[in-house]
Amino acid sequence: MRVVSISVNGLAQAVDRGFFDWLAKQDADVVCVQDHRMRAYEIEDLGLIPKGYEAYFIDGEKNEDGGVGIYTRHFPKAIMYGFASAQADREGRFIQADFDRVSVASVLAPSALGREETIVGDNEETALDHKDAFMEAYGLHMQKTLRKRRQFIFCANLQAAHHVTDASSRYHKLDVSGFLPHERAWLDKLFDELGAVDAFREINKQSNQFTWWPEWAEGWRKHSGIRTDYQILTPGIRKTVTDGWIDDSTRFSDHAPLIMDYDIEIGH
Repeated sequence: MRVVSISVNGLAQAVDRGFFDWLAKQDADVVCVQDHRMRAYEIEDLGLIPKGYEAYFIDGEKNEDGGVGIYTRHFPKAIMYGFASAQADREGRFIQADFDRVSVASVLAPSALGREETIVGDNEETALDHKDAFMEAYGLHMQKTLRKRRQFIFCANLQAAHHVTDASSRYHKLDVSGFLPHERAWLDKLFDELGAVDAFREINKQSNQFTWWPEWAEGWRKHSGIRTDYQILTPGIRKTVTDGWIDDSTRFSDHAPLIMDYDIEIGH
């Protein structure tokens, strides 16, 4: 079973830049897309569905909130839109497809990088407050999920890196969202206390393994990136990881796709 996770920064633009051409060569069973920035109905109306795949998407009240979706070559048993968080569901930040032996979700956290103190909501809520509120709600959802017997893969752009090896030295010196102490502590709890598994780190312990290069990073694919994109597993499928890599040669987004292979039969 091959699962791809990619934050596209606008699906229509990514397709114009070669996303589907790239995808046709990947032999992916499930493709989790984040940040499509359009209405869900437009994806079908505009034919933004690669050949051989079914498409399931959720949008936010505002296109700029992002939205997430799943392309799959296998019909799911069920689709779950949202995870019962008013904020996250209103903004289209979670969708889950249930297959016979595993569930796969696409998740997008809000970004606060570079606008941490910008007022974005009612009650003087800042962009960082808004992100933190989502992370608290999603953390509670993960606690509940990790107690279930069912196995899950969460393809998530969490807008934050975990360890110093997951971010360039530039981030080590900056007081910006994406590498703040409390954001990293949230990831500590997820992986170290709750027992969730960072699939990529099961097979790659190297530094400079980045998935995102912000606009202010100098040059394309230089060592000024950060790994904000994850495939997060329930511990029962930790040993099914067989391969995985970041394709940083792509050019259809400022994020690179994360591709993971699992020894799992997805179903019929």
